[in-house]
Amino acid sequence: MFPQHLIDDADSQMKKAVEHLKDEFAKLQVGRASPALVEDVKVDAYGSLQPLKSVASVSVPDAKTIQIQPWDRGLLMAIEKGIQIANIGLVPNNDGVYIRINIPPLTEERRKDLVKVVGRYSEEAKIAVRNVRQDTNNTFNTMKKNSEMTEDELHGGTKKLQDSVDASNRAIEEMSKRKEQDIMTV
Repeated sequence: MFPQHLIDDADSQMKKAVEHLKDEFAKLQVGRASPALVEDVKVDAYGSLQPLKSVASVSVPDAKTIQIQPWDRGLLMAIEKGIQIANIGLVPNNDGVYIRINIPPLTEERRKDLVKVVGRYSEEAKIAVRNVRQDTNNTFNTMKKNSEMTEDELHGGTKKLQDSVDASNRAIEEMSKRKEQDIMTV
């Protein structure tokens, strides 16, 4: 009995790691406005911490500006404070109706720092993929040891698993290269 469900499960976990990397890359400030930069900032609203996107509308009127319009104007100060506490390097401007954030142009030093962050995120994603591979291989070996799997099934499963790992690593590398180019483009 070939354990295809184990490979499918491992593949699903690897895809989640790649998707998480994609989400992390979206949050990186690359000199252009993006709602992803602020929408997960925690805001103290109505006695609990909530993500900004659940208490306000976040829009991008131009390439260098993020505009936040709370559904309750009483939250303007809480949103402004949440952005400052988040320490994401952005300065909110409160005009009484909207909070506007002007995205500063990136310096060469900041670009190099962001490329390092991209590398760190990529490595974390690759580690997650390797951990999935290791856990699945351990399960395969246990099944082989308990005679739930033949030697041929073990080799076939290991090969299919490695193919999934290779595909995930290629996707991570491609995303990283694109993000690095995006960051270094002035």
